[in-house]
Amino acid sequence: MSVAQLAARVGVRPDTIRYYDRSGLLPPALRTTGDHRRYGEDSVDRLQFIQGAQRLGLRLRDIANLLAVRDTGSCPCEPAEGLLRQRIDEIDAELARLTALRRDLVRMADALPNSDCPDPEPGKWCPPGMRR
Repeated sequence: MSVAQLAARVGVRPDTIRYYDRSGLLPPALRTTGDHRRYGEDSVDRLQFIQGAQRLGLRLRDIANLLAVRDTGSCPCEPAEGLLRQRIDEIDAELARLTALRRDLVRMADALPNSDCPDPEPGKWCPPGMRR
């Protein structure tokens, strides 16, 4: 299938296919006499693997490493576990950051409006001399 057909089949843009091709995530495609890329069913499976790993938040370099293991015929489960646990830690840290941010926003919103309204740090809500 052509780049456009493969892209439509897996729900990505043709530029994404070309990028994955250039970056080595897809093995080199067969070429027609007119130098057009042609892909087989194995490319659909590979792209679905890439999409699934991206949905989990894995980076392309990590996905490339998993694909390298997968290409040997081995299951990439063992290296995937470490990557997934790292991703869980990143998500936990982001959730903690967002929880603290929400707490600060609620505190500030609950204090408004009043004559002693807290200023955001750094900066001021009101210009100098304009406070109530």
